[in-house]
Amino acid sequence: MKAVFPTGDAVRLIILDCDGVLFDSRDANVAFYDSVLDELGVEPLDAIGRDLCHRLSGPQLWDHLFATNAELHARARKVASRADYEPFYPLMRPVLDLESTLAHLSSHCPLALATNRGRTVEGVARHFRLDRFVTIRLGILDVERPKPAPDLLLACLARARIPAEAAVFVGDTLVDRDAALAAQVAYVGVGPESGAERTIEGLRALPDLLELSRKTL
Repeated sequence: MKAVFPTGDAVRLIILDCDGVLFDSRDANVAFYDSVLDELGVEPLDAIGRDLCHRLSGPQLWDHLFATNAELHARARKVASRADYEPFYPLMRPVLDLESTLAHLSSHCPLALATNRGRTVEGVARHFRLDRFVTIRLGILDVERPKPAPDLLLACLARARIPAEAAVFVGDTLVDRDAALAAQVAYVGVGPESGAERTIEGLRALPDLLELSRKTL
């Protein structure tokens, strides 16, 4: 069943992916995972790995890289679980007009973050002060399954007490598209690789697409 696409006052919750939607974080993620692999004595990510580390959660990435090596798989999860992401935040580049766009969106309705990040969800929010605008922040440690399963989106809906037909999810990958489809939430894609019918070049175009006028807080 195709999800209803709400606009204007029908939009009561906007759910946002993190990497690729709020930030260009490819360099940060590649540097982080390469640092884990270096500690393991393993070669850095290849081109496929660099793409996957942007789309998948850490556990999903280790499943791919070490599917036939249980020892390295276990070591990678252990090293990553205690690795400090703090040095890599400066490599995350906020998208154009991020703060003003989030202020505009949050003046209309609650905002939620649904990301395949784990321990770094609150770190990102704190470092970039996202908590001023995004009241619901969920990652893979908060649900049973990461995207493309619908769990994160369903948890955001439950937390906000908003029905699926009143929400919009903004992502940038096929993983995000599949999660939205499974949750029956309207999907807006950032960029040409999002797999969306409705795409925007960047987040700052979202208020116009959703026909959202700025409201007085």
